[in-house]
Amino acid sequence: MYKIGFDAKRAFKNFSGLGNYSRSTISSLTKLFNYNEYYLYTPEYRKHPLHKFAEASNITIRKPENFLERKLPWLWRSYSLKSQLNNETLDLWHGLSGELPLCPVNAAQVVTIHDLIFLRYPKFYKPLDRFFYRKKAEHAVKNANKIIAISKQTADDIVAFFGTDRSKIEVVYQSCDPQFYTKATEEQKEAAIKKYNLPKRFIVAMGTVEERKNVANVVKALPKLPGDVKLFCFGKWTPYAMHVNMLAEKLGVKDRVIMVHDADFSLIPAVYSLAECMVYVSLFEGFGIPVLEGITYGIPVVTSGGSSMLEAGGDSAMYVNPDSPSDIADKIEMVLSSPTLKHSMIERGYAHAKDFRNDKVAERVFAVYQKAIDNYKKENKI
Repeated sequence: MYKIGFDAKRAFKNFSGLGNYSRSTISSLTKLFNYNEYYLYTPEYRKHPLHKFAEASNITIRKPENFLERKLPWLWRSYSLKSQLNNETLDLWHGLSGELPLCPVNAAQVVTIHDLIFLRYPKFYKPLDRFFYRKKAEHAVKNANKIIAISKQTADDIVAFFGTDRSKIEVVYQSCDPQFYTKATEEQKEAAIKKYNLPKRFIVAMGTVEERKNVANVVKALPKLPGDVKLFCFGKWTPYAMHVNMLAEKLGVKDRVIMVHDADFSLIPAVYSLAECMVYVSLFEGFGIPVLEGITYGIPVVTSGGSSMLEAGGDSAMYVNPDSPSDIADKIEMVLSSPTLKHSMIERGYAHAKDFRNDKVAERVFAVYQKAIDNYKKENKI
């Protein structure tokens, strides 16, 4: 039996991306390897439907213990939790979102690196953010006994930017939320139609509406698609959303572009079931979880033919040049106009997605834990 601690901040605070990864990893491990004890360290915790995973009997939640730690959660996560960690006598600590504590930890350490986009595409980040992201990543990859990279692309980037020994890195792909394993009910579909005023024909773009996600080029493709096809963008807005709106107006398709800022995650499968295809033409991703969500659920996916999307989509997705609106339009039109192609993409997607199921991913993560613990014991002659 092991005692395993997690940096669970994202599991409780984020409701997409890193939050989904954290919740999925913790939930799967605590179910499949239920003989272990799991400790979730988080600066804040509140009841929420997505937090039910934390109610498992083998989970203990740890929070800041005093006023100063509560007021300065970054200080607690980096330094002050040292006494809590060491009092817990953990066997392993897992930094789920690219960070490890700056204080010494008397346990094996694993860190998940999702991407190094801030180094590959620095223009998308503020200078101060880039500085801190790099410092955190450098510390994490240096001090971890094992590094989990969520794609081969990310593993290559870790080696390229930090010179890390490749033997220290294990590629473990992400899984997606189990809600994408089953078909949406008629009640869920009706709820989605009512809440978002979904039309008869539409395509859906997933992800934060930011420059890197490249929604503008999907909007540029829209005039070349049938006039009754609308584009629904589900994702958090950034200032880039204003640029997308202005572009849509300039191209005369403003009434065909609908952006949903605060979507109900539980209704996304219903949205997928009603859409004709999902479009995800990001310029670069560490993995591209919406691609996996789409093929797992059973919707044709049109995505970028670069970075890690090829790993996420396998032979089931339709790949495009994300810099070419005409290529995006042509490939979407191919999907829209061919029921045979749609069916083939969906069936290939089901087959590809089987290898990304939560139980398989959890088994691979736990195998990394065992290697990290063995390495830690050898290094410290325990």
